[in-house]
Formats: sequence, structure tokens, C-alpha cells
Amino acid sequence: MDKKAFIREFTSKTGETVILRPVEKRDAELIVSAVDQIIKSGSYIQKEAARSIQDEIKFIEHMALLDNMYVSVEINHQIVGIARVIRGELEMKRHTGLFRTWLVEAAQGKGIGTELLNYTIEWCKAHELHKLCLTVFASNGLAHKLYERFGFVQEGIQKDQVKINEKYDDEIFMAYFFK
Repeated sequence: MDKKAFIREFTSKTGETVILRPVEKRDAELIVSAVDQIIKSGSYIQKEAARSIQDEIKFIEHMALLDNMYVSVEINHQIVGIARVIRGELEMKRHTGLFRTWLVEAAQGKGIGTELLNYTIEWCKAHELHKLCLTVFASNGLAHKLYERFGFVQEGIQKDQVKINEKYDDEIFMAYFFK
């Protein structure tokens, strides 16, 4: 698949130019820095520590080797978010993908999540996936509503699955089925 075919540029709700493009090894330091920022803010991210730059480079290489999606969200030459789809590694699950995404707080509320989902769904169709899975915390109502608006359906709930800031939260499993 031609990587250039999967570069998107659009204007955010606040007038900033946003570029969605496949991650490259040179992005590792900016990704690590952004992840660290999100973890410190206590936002919705399922990580307790950022990878080292070297580990991030290895992860980027591994994602490319497996033909998975790993996309950066760039504003003013800064990476402010990512989205990725990790395809099922077993042949019996190769038709599925697990979606993960995050945006730094300053990039939220600008319409970027909608564009990321459009990009992701287009990528999945081009790669002939049948099902895209994700999880979202019940307290992250904005993300949950976005996924529903796109046609994701709830497949299950794990009650009190996570503890964030001394409060238990449910983890909701959702999926999008391609026709």
C-alpha cells in the first residue's frame, strides 16, 4: 500500500492545519514526549509510562513490518496524537483490528477525532478488515458518543475494570463491522 495515499491534511475547527500521516522512526521522540504529557495530565490513556525513544523506534518498525496502521496527528510540526490499528496476528483473526488513539489535551475538541476515525475506517477498508474493535472508559462520554455516531456497537462492559484517580470505571468494548 502506498504510504502517500494515506496522508491527509485538513483544517481543524480552530483554523489550524492538521496532518494525518503514517508514523516514521524520526517521530519517536515527539511521540514519547506527547505520551508523557498525557500520562502526567491524568487523561484517558492505558499507559503508566512512555516507552523509551529506542523502544518506540522498535515499535514503529514492528508496526510497519506487520502492515498495521500507525498514524501521527501533526500540528505545527508537533505530534499531538496518534491512532493505530493492530491487526489480528493469527490467521483466524487477521480480519480484525484493535483501534487505539490518543490526543494531547490542547488538540481535543477541534474535530480531529472525527477525522482520525474517517481516516482509520478508510484504511481498514483498503486493508479488507471485517471488524474494528476498541475499548473506551465509561466516564469518557465524548469518545463513547463519537464512536456510536460512527456506527460502533457495544459488545460488552467490564465493570470496575480500571481505577483512575481513586475512582473505579467501567471499560466498554465496542466494534465496527464493515459490510
